[in-house]
Amino acid sequence: MNRLLKISERNKSEMLGLLPSEACSSKLALYFQNFADQTRIKILSALAIQELCVNDLSKILNINQTTISHQLKTLKDQEIVDYTREGKILIYRLKSPLFNEMMEYAASMI
Repeated sequence: MNRLLKISERNKSEMLGLLPSEACSSKLALYFQNFADQTRIKILSALAIQELCVNDLSKILNINQTTISHQLKTLKDQEIVDYTREGKILIYRLKSPLFNEMMEYAASMI
C-alpha cells in the first residue's frame, strides 16, 4: 500500500518543490540549535534589552567570561549577534530585532 491518500501525485511534486533542500534543512537545524542552549538564551535575552560587553554580560548573568566569549563566538559565527569595537572593548548586540520577537513568541507558547 504505497499510494498517497490525501494528495495527488501532482500535488506531491509541487510540495516537494517547496520543501527545503537537504543542505538548507541541515543549515536550519544547525541555526536553531543556537536556541537550544540555556546560556545562549540568557545572552540573547540580555542583548535584546541592551548592547553589552563580555564583562557586563558575565556580571549580569553570573557566568564566567570565558563561557560568555565562547558562546558569543558561536552566535557571531551563526550571524545572530554582531559587535562594534570601542577601544579594546567589544560591544555585542543582536543582529536583528526579529530574534527578540521569535524568543518572545516562543516564551508566550510555554
